[in-house]
Formats: sequence, C-alpha cells, structure tokens
Amino acid sequence: MAYVSMGEAHRRITEYLNRFCDAVSYQDSSMLCRLLSFSSSSPSLLSLADALNVFQDASSLINNTPKFSEYGEILAHLFRSLQSYRIGNLVEAYLAFEKFANAFVQEFRNWESAWALEALYVVCYEVRILAEKADKELTSNGKSPEKLKAAGSLLMKVFGVLAGKGPKRVGALYVTCQLFKTYFKLGTVNLCRSVIRSIETARIFDFEEFPRRDKVTYMYYTGRLEVFNENFPAADTKLSYALQHCNPKRERNIRMILKYLIPVKLSIGIIPKDELLQKYNLYEYMNVVQALRKGDLRLLRHALQEHEDRFLRSGVYLVLEKLELQVYQRLMKKIYIIQKLSDPARAHQLKLEVIAKALRWLEIDMDLDEVECIVTILIYKNLVKGYLAHKSKVVVLSKQDPFPKLNGKPVGS
Repeated sequence: MAYVSMGEAHRRITEYLNRFCDAVSYQDSSMLCRLLSFSSSSPSLLSLADALNVFQDASSLINNTPKFSEYGEILAHLFRSLQSYRIGNLVEAYLAFEKFANAFVQEFRNWESAWALEALYVVCYEVRILAEKADKELTSNGKSPEKLKAAGSLLMKVFGVLAGKGPKRVGALYVTCQLFKTYFKLGTVNLCRSVIRSIETARIFDFEEFPRRDKVTYMYYTGRLEVFNENFPAADTKLSYALQHCNPKRERNIRMILKYLIPVKLSIGIIPKDELLQKYNLYEYMNVVQALRKGDLRLLRHALQEHEDRFLRSGVYLVLEKLELQVYQRLMKKIYIIQKLSDPARAHQLKLEVIAKALRWLEIDMDLDEVECIVTILIYKNLVKGYLAHKSKVVVLSKQDPFPKLNGKPVGS
C-alpha cells in the first residue's frame, strides 16, 4: 500500500461520498453499481479503502455533513466493510456488508421507482461472494462456516421486497438465481422449491417479462434440479430453453448447460454429434457416446471410471450409469443384425449363449442366468420387444420393430 497523507485521504473519502450522493440524487444506477462493486477490486475502491485506513474518523465526516448524513447508516457500514476487506479480514468485511445491505434494501424499499434495481443486483451478488470468502476464512481457522447461510436469509428478504406488484418485480428472478447459487453451494437444494413456487405460480409474475439473462440462469438451475429428480422430460425442456437463449458468445455458460443437457439427451435416446463435444471441450462424454453407438459396455464402464470424480461432482454419475441398459440394447441389436445377414430365417431368435460370448469378448464375464436377468429387464423396460424361452435359453424377438427407439422419452416410460 502506497503512503497516503491525511489530506489526500480526506479528499478521496469526500469525493466518494459526493459521488454516492449524486448517484442517488440523479438516479444514476450505473454509477451506483461501480461504487458498490467490491469484488471488481477497482483502483478507485482500493484507493478509497487505503484512505479509510488512514483517516479513521470518516463517521464524523458523514454525520457532520447534511448531504452525507441522510445516508449515514448505509455509508458507515459500507466503509467498515471496505476497510476490513482491504486488510483481508473477510469475516468482519461480510458482517459489515450485511448491515450495509440491510440498510440499502430498506432505502430501496422507500424509493418508488425501480431505478436502483441494477445496484440492488450488485448488492445481492456481493453479499453472496463475500459470504463465500468469509466462510473460507472461517474454515481455514477451524471454525464453522455460517456466513453463506446468513446471506441466503438476506437474499430471501430481498426477494420478499421484490415479489410484489409494480416495476420492481422484474428483479425477483435475478435474486432467485442468486438464491439458487447459494443453495447449490450449501447443498440445500430443497430450499429452492419455495422460491420456484413463488415464481411459477404467482399471478404477479409473467416469466417472459424477465430479462433474458435471468431466464437462462433460472432455467439452467431448475433444469439441474429436474436432473437430480430424474425427471428427464422436464430437465430436457428447461436445459434446452437455457441453451437456445444463452448468449452464443458465452461459451463457458454454454458448456455448463451442456454438462447437464447431454446426460439428459442420452437418457432419452438422443446422441449428440462429436463436433459439439469437441467445440465445447466436453471430452469426458466422448467415450460415453461411443459406447452407446457401439453397444460397448466395457467402454462405458471405463469412461465412467476415468471421469468418476468429475461426474460425481456434477451429480450426473448415476444418470450416466443407467445408460447401461441402452448399451445392452445396442449390443443385442448388433448381434441381431449380424445374425440376420448370416441366417435371415432365424435372425429373430437370439441365444443367450451368443450374448454371453459377445460380453466375454468385451471382457465382461456373465453366466447365462445373469444374461437372462438383463434381457428380462430390457423387455420389461420396452427396450426389446419379444419374450424369453427359458428352457431353450433363447430370446425370441418380435418381427416388427424388435428394438424400439426411445424417441425422446425416458427408458421404461
């Protein structure tokens, strides 16, 4: 930190206070956003923080100047937070910022128009980010992380302010998305339900009136929730919406959506092109897709093992594991096609021993009872049309469409 004189510190603080008051007076939301964006680490905010740590009596300056004292509670907490943030005391920075946020929300509630909505977004974003950083500090000191949970409560309060009639209600979806990020980080995704009900059932909200950015984020997170619930048609609808409306220049965001949409598409029988996986660097799915195309169970299991940590972190491992049934179907179809070429008259009769032999070739050892069990499941799930002749250990396939396509529907539906 460069040396700052007392006079220079006083000048910087006064300049910031004037800019803050002018931003409110002239309803300059973009200026207010810049003044509140801690995580941007802008040079002006860093220089203000240095000044605050030199000039220790900023509260008197605020309280003794009528222009500034009107926003005294907001500014005093904001300054305390910025001071703590600058010296790396993140827990104290969060606590002070939470008090500032409460005071700002109260002031926002009193403003009739929605001019400060973008600035409120910055406050909501910053309170979440600061809470995450504070929790890391608490964890490193052997203490229980609790600030992100507190930030979630604050965000719910903000949601309540916005969830009413009037122009401010368009901000409710942005806050909802910040709540989703908070709950996913905390592992308390069940708390998303009450917010979702408010957005999707309240008559005051028209989903199409929300900003596109917020609609994409909302559909991404609600789509992920549907993946966890194994409601694949709903997940497909929501994640596809997010993909279609996502800014094409935001490749990172597209990749995040595809990380969940691809397992969903695979689960309903839709296989993505290799070019898509390559374009968005989704190489972890390459062998999964190849396994489905080839009916190669060994390749699928190898792919799941190789990327197990990544798939578990994403929460899609179990979804991908269930693709085994489709792989068995493809394997049986390949055997059927080969048999049809060599012996067309008996093509619809597959011996279980032939299936077991194909699996052994893939280094998967199964006895006939296990193979019979797999085939029974495939018939039950409508992945294979036919019946089992138990005594002769043969699968008798239907002569019409023996391997039905999923056509965008989940297995067994």
